[in-house]
Amino acid sequence: MFNTTKQNKKGRRSPLATVSLLAVALMTTGGAYALFSTSANAESSTSSTVAESSQSQVNEGEKLFASNCATCHGLSAQGTSEGPSLIGVGAASVDFQVGTGRMPLAAQGPQGEEKPEQFTDQQVDAMAAYVASLGPGPSVPGKELTDGSEGDAAEGAELFRINCAMCHNVAGAGGALTEGKYAPNLRDVSGKHIYEAMLTGPQNMPVFNDLNLTPDQKADIITYLKYVQDNRSPGGFGLGDLGPVAEGLFIWIFGLGAVVAMTVWLTAKQN
Repeated sequence: MFNTTKQNKKGRRSPLATVSLLAVALMTTGGAYALFSTSANAESSTSSTVAESSQSQVNEGEKLFASNCATCHGLSAQGTSEGPSLIGVGAASVDFQVGTGRMPLAAQGPQGEEKPEQFTDQQVDAMAAYVASLGPGPSVPGKELTDGSEGDAAEGAELFRINCAMCHNVAGAGGALTEGKYAPNLRDVSGKHIYEAMLTGPQNMPVFNDLNLTPDQKADIITYLKYVQDNRSPGGFGLGDLGPVAEGLFIWIFGLGAVVAMTVWLTAKQN
């Protein structure tokens, strides 16, 4: 009996050991919770800041739109008799039209002409963000597709000849259309605006969505146009790159004129 009691006493744990284990468990749990809460709060704060910044840009764009665009497009961009609805056109359309100075229009005409832009890049981005918030539409393309460095110029030349040259000329020099409209010269247009024009189809231009021309094919076309911009008239006087009509007219006026002048000179010399 004595030996059994002594062994039981030795097998029991001290009450202090239990308290110590509970304290360690509580400290570990509390530390882990505090660390998790701090990380969650930091992430929440970051997300809130990003959302706040985006909403701030939209609010700024709404103010700019109300003071510069609402007269024609309506206070809610719903459209009026003077201008179409902009709901669903996307940020790319706004970036192209405002970024190239076509909008706001200087005067009503067959089509909006390119002119110096009236807004800073930040203001254009704000208006684009506001219109994009009204409905889904094409977004502004990334630099990797628009800088003209990653595409295939040969493939782009073929695609441009098939899809664009009938209006813009094979060298991108532009051309006349019907009823006072025209296809603009593409020589000094930025890659971003060329891509946006293909994506949104401004004015008389058809829309080339990603099912018609993939993003990589659009990048190829931009690479070709950049090549043309950087290598103008390598064969001599380009005559505006207007094609066989301008070249034929040059031959008739100056070529035949030179032959006639030479004939007259030789005849006069013999007399």
